[in-house]
Amino acid sequence: MASRPYGEFAASQRPAPGTSYTLLGAVPESERIEISIYVKSRDTGTRTLLSRSSREELKSRRTAEHARDFELIRQFAQENGLTVVAQEPGRRLIRLAGTAAQLQAAFRTKLAHYRGGQHIIRARTGSLSLPADLLPVVEAVLGLDTRPVARPRLVLRPGAATEAAHWPDQIAALYEFPTTVTGQGQCVAIIELGGGFRQSDTAAAFKAMGLPPPNVVAVAVDGGANKPTPDDGADAEVALDIQVVGAAAPQAKIAVYFASNTDAGFVDAITAAIHDTSNAPAVMSISWGSAESEWTAQSIQSMNSALQDAATLAVSVFVAAGDSLATDGIADGKAHVDFPASSPWAVGCGGTTITVSANAITGEVVWNDGDSGTGGGISDVFTEPVFQQQVKLPPSANDGKTGRRGVPDVAGDAAPGTGYRLIVGGQSVVVGGTSAVAPLWAGLTALINEGVGKAVGFPLPFLYANASLLRPVTQGNNVAGNGRIGYAAGPGWNACTGLGVPRGAALLSGLRALRY
Repeated sequence: MASRPYGEFAASQRPAPGTSYTLLGAVPESERIEISIYVKSRDTGTRTLLSRSSREELKSRRTAEHARDFELIRQFAQENGLTVVAQEPGRRLIRLAGTAAQLQAAFRTKLAHYRGGQHIIRARTGSLSLPADLLPVVEAVLGLDTRPVARPRLVLRPGAATEAAHWPDQIAALYEFPTTVTGQGQCVAIIELGGGFRQSDTAAAFKAMGLPPPNVVAVAVDGGANKPTPDDGADAEVALDIQVVGAAAPQAKIAVYFASNTDAGFVDAITAAIHDTSNAPAVMSISWGSAESEWTAQSIQSMNSALQDAATLAVSVFVAAGDSLATDGIADGKAHVDFPASSPWAVGCGGTTITVSANAITGEVVWNDGDSGTGGGISDVFTEPVFQQQVKLPPSANDGKTGRRGVPDVAGDAAPGTGYRLIVGGQSVVVGGTSAVAPLWAGLTALINEGVGKAVGFPLPFLYANASLLRPVTQGNNVAGNGRIGYAAGPGWNACTGLGVPRGAALLSGLRALRY
């Protein structure tokens, strides 16, 4: 038992599981548990924006910077009989393992098992406690609670074969993706919190598009794995991400990072991809998320810090903005934005509905089908970032206040009615959702990276300073809640489609002109 004085780790506060869960009983004391502890970054926002580091440089710097932090955590582990299973200073991550009894004593908490549907989770209530000397050091303690933290942002229409749907390569062509580059030499990371892919599906989809299948590798994170599950909608998410990225950038390598759908799994998957020296992705697509209000403070902070690390390492990150309009599916009478799309270090991706004639987009409006549609709005967590200070953000629909982060930044076709043809489980399906927009922009960025000759990195300052390189979407809204909650599109940035949709070749030309 630790002898150091303890204090409350307030950022770890979380409520008891909701009414959809049934208490089964206390976790057996002998149950083995692994957790992830992230230490606080010492990087500043200015340093991250204005200078880049290689993965090797960042690891070397942090090994020195965090030596004392890691030593304190190792002492804490030893005092409580816990085992150090991994230490990765570049990721600011140290992983510990022990029995439920040891971990409950170490963090002064209680763990219980709950059933929710067909799944059993481990959960805690309230705040964790930490030794006083660790409170200034620790950013997050993740993994004790295994509640699902995110949902895939897609709308699946099995068997649908509407004439208005398109194969992913056709969508890329409609947005004028450059054809002089293929993504050769690039790697795109895809984050998945469930499901899996079948090589046969990938082969069939790319045969239908007349393209060679991409080079796809699966990367396991914390025991996650490529596990196709026919009854799980996550398979469609994985197929969507792979088939859209591969269609947009046929020669790019695609690394799919599989982790559990928990706060630890989500953050660990992102940091594993960002710091992966083997695949070395320069672009990342994330199509999972949930409303900001559904996250703990420590989870938001650790995820946001991870995305800031991506900016330091010149990794461009695109995140789906959600498919449940301005409420993000939360029935509390308020507007909500999706996280991690609302992180100021990620490119939030909203959704549109397109009209196509003669292989060209002849009309484009905000995606709003009444019961589903693009997420977007004003963050309740993050202040207005520097790059958004040059656009007019609306006041929050909740409290009327200004000065907070607006979501999304960009957009693309997401409506199921004009959606993406895929092959999932050997079947032809049509999929919509902002889940499609994140990999679409990720694929475009892989093309741009090849065309520019290096990774463009954190793209938001450039996009906001060069909004004419996108095509604005000015009609429609994401209003939900019987027409009471939401935002309308209009000229300039709006809380439905951000700056607008890609003009692919123009974006490549604009970034080339910067002479990165």
